[in-house]
Amino acid sequence: MMKMQIGVLAFLVALSAIESGIASPNTVPAFLWSPHLQAGNGGMDEAVNYQVMSAKDLVDSVFTQGGWSNILCSEKKVEEPVVDVALVFIGRELLSSDVSSKRNSEPSLVNTLNGLFTASNFSLAFPYIAAPEEERMESLLLSGLKQACPHNVGVSNIVFSDSCFVEDGTIQKLSDLQSFKDHLLSRKETRKEGETDLVVLCSEGSGSNSQSDQSHSERESISELVSSVEQSGSKYTALYVSDPYWYTSYKTLQRFLAESGTGNSTVGVATTCDELCKFKSSLLEGILVGIVFLLILISGLCCMAGIDTPTRFETPQDS
Repeated sequence: MMKMQIGVLAFLVALSAIESGIASPNTVPAFLWSPHLQAGNGGMDEAVNYQVMSAKDLVDSVFTQGGWSNILCSEKKVEEPVVDVALVFIGRELLSSDVSSKRNSEPSLVNTLNGLFTASNFSLAFPYIAAPEEERMESLLLSGLKQACPHNVGVSNIVFSDSCFVEDGTIQKLSDLQSFKDHLLSRKETRKEGETDLVVLCSEGSGSNSQSDQSHSERESISELVSSVEQSGSKYTALYVSDPYWYTSYKTLQRFLAESGTGNSTVGVATTCDELCKFKSSLLEGILVGIVFLLILISGLCCMAGIDTPTRFETPQDS
């Protein structure tokens, strides 16, 4: 009961700091929790990090303060307690300014995170994470895993959702939430003692046109996946982080490429620049540069023509 009260206090402190106006429009929240980890596995039981940090620093903190290096790296694995699954939820909905009682655009999601966060034995809150602009959160997580475990990654099974963008072709991907549930159930039967699975679920956002997960919101996905892990009897640790900015630009580009590839784009519109296209673009650039220089020349001639100097000078009178 005491741990739950402390957890509630830590979560409320994070919310109050966000409400006070510290949060920037370009920051997102992150929450790390586990009902099975203790302070010896990752530091303090409950803590709030008020620093504005980059997404890469967040990943480093998860592996150090959160104790994930001791869980996922085989050379650093601890004896007890063993965590069977490391869950990662990458959302697209929340900003730091949204996680407040006054401006809460996703109250059900925040309430779900609050319940999971405060009911855990170990929890960390990061209210101010600078949203990544050049690289997606899932790619940073995978890079952080390889950096934290340079010699041997002790993750026996890595699974990402189809909506995650990772360039490693060897990683298994699952299409929908039911596939994740079936995977966790099967891994419960085949997982060897001491092994840890990494499961990463990326939300496609409220504007997604995906049919597979269309009926599942972020709150439902988190609740159902956590419930599935708990019902299977597996021990877990979980991370939620929001990454809304890259999602918007990436999905727009992805939709354009998909429409072009399937022929849904405007008929006759070319997606490549041939020789004629290059010639026209070069000609247009030359015309624009010529117009600029012509304007400069005309301006100079007008300025010179406006100079009014006398045509003759009076002779000085003899003193």
